[in-house]
Parts: sequence; structure tokens; C-alpha cells
Amino acid sequence: MAILLTSENKVLVQGITGRDGSFHTKLMLDYGTKILAGVTPGKGGQKVHGVPVYNTVKEAVKEHGVDTSIIFVPARFAADAIMEAADSGIKLIVVITEGIPVKDVIEAKEFAESKGARIIGPNCPGIITPGQSKVGILPAHIFKPGKIGVVSRSGTLTYEIVSHLTNNGFGQSTAIGIGGDPVIGTKFVDVLRMFKEDPDTEGVVLIGEIGGTDEQDAAEYISKEFNKPVVAFIAGRTAPKEKRMGHAGAIIMGSEGTYDEKRKKFEEVGVRVADLPEDIPKILKEILK
Repeated sequence: MAILLTSENKVLVQGITGRDGSFHTKLMLDYGTKILAGVTPGKGGQKVHGVPVYNTVKEAVKEHGVDTSIIFVPARFAADAIMEAADSGIKLIVVITEGIPVKDVIEAKEFAESKGARIIGPNCPGIITPGQSKVGILPAHIFKPGKIGVVSRSGTLTYEIVSHLTNNGFGQSTAIGIGGDPVIGTKFVDVLRMFKEDPDTEGVVLIGEIGGTDEQDAAEYISKEFNKPVVAFIAGRTAPKEKRMGHAGAIIMGSEGTYDEKRKKFEEVGVRVADLPEDIPKILKEILK
């Protein structure tokens, strides 16, 4: 099984005629993702890689019954694109766009939640359920079907760690990049709840980084409710305080969000924390015996 994404998801690409939208539409189609429509205002009637383009999301939903959207539009238009998708009845919205103002994300998130929609991102690599579907920019060739769920704040670290998992015989049930911005639509705890209910996910790799308290919240949830093995990795061990490292959310302010704080919290609740990405498969072999 999987969480959030299967081969049955009907996908819409918002911003399909742009450079990134067009490029990744082709890669998703090649993987087998069921992309039925694209949307770029003013360019309805065109086709991109055989996918029909519409002027509005409502038109695309009416014609194809899409339930999932991936957003590649520029940052200044992204909040409107999210709200248009949610208002049209789409329930899963994956936002690749980075650099969206925090105020816009808060507004779009509140609106989407009022419509019963879930946002993944923004500033994320998306979701993949290996062997079934990919909605995002993840390099599909490193993934393979299996029993390990992956949830991460970092795109590139996801790719490195999944490569180690695959090379050591650990396939993935679903891998999700939740994004590295200060405000995101889906957090670690949300994804862990879904992995808990997925009978085919036997263990989870959680990839965090400095800044914020999402990792601490995840550790608290794991200690109280999560009943499957978890291995964690935290990026930013040597990062200086009050200097943003990579992601907008990866910044230590005062004593909050440090590497040591996050690691200590995980270890207090029995979660093994890997020192290096390549250590994760070794730890999994030990705890999944």
C-alpha cells in the first residue's frame, strides 16, 4: 500500500507550460503518473507532452475529475494557485514553488484547510510511491518499492539517503518531502500518523534539520502513539546560530531549534539518530531484526 499517493491519483499540473512544469511533466509521465490535465491561464487549448491545457482549474476538474495538483507557478502567483485548486475540489496539493512569502502561505494554508485540502510544501520535492506514481521532482531511478516510509524536510538529503536505502535492500512504501520553509502545509507528525495506519510501512526514516520545533514535536508524538521503528537524521550539526542554512526555516534562534536539542529529544524517546546518511541502513538492519 502507500499513503497519499497511488497509481489511481488523477493529477493536474499548474504551470505546465513553463520551463520547470513542462520538463517535470515529461518525467512524471514517463514514470507512469496519471497526469490528465494542465493549467496555464491564457494558454487553454494547447497540449504539453500530449496533456491538454486549460485556462482554469475548474475546467480541468470538470473535464477529468482530477484529485491531485502539483504547482510550478512563480512565487507571486503561488498562493492564488493553491487557493484555486482547493476551491475547485482538489484534495491533495503539492507545491514545488520556493520563495513564497510567509504571509501568502499562511493565507493559502488556512483557505485550503477550510476546503478539506492537504498541502505538501511549499519548497518541497514532492511525493513518490515507488512503482506507482510520482508527483514532484524526485529522481525516480533511486527509489524502489518496499516497506520503509521516508519523510524529510530536505530534498537533496532525501535523495542521498534513499540511494543508501535502496543500495542496501530497503525499498520505500512512500517518500514525502514536506519542505523546508518556516510555514508548511504538512508536518512530520501528520505524515507519521499516516504511516502508522499503513499496514505495509514497517519502519520510518525521518530526515530533519536545524530550526523550529517540528522534530521535537515528532519525537513527542512517537513516544506517545507511534508503534513502528524510526531512524532519524538531522542536518546542520555545525551550523552557527542565527545564520540561515539553505532552507528559510533552517535557522537557530536563541536556544530553540539546535541540533543538540533535537538529537537529545529523539534519543530520550528511543529514536536512534544517525551520525551520517550512510549509517541509516545499518541501524535499520539492527532494529528490524
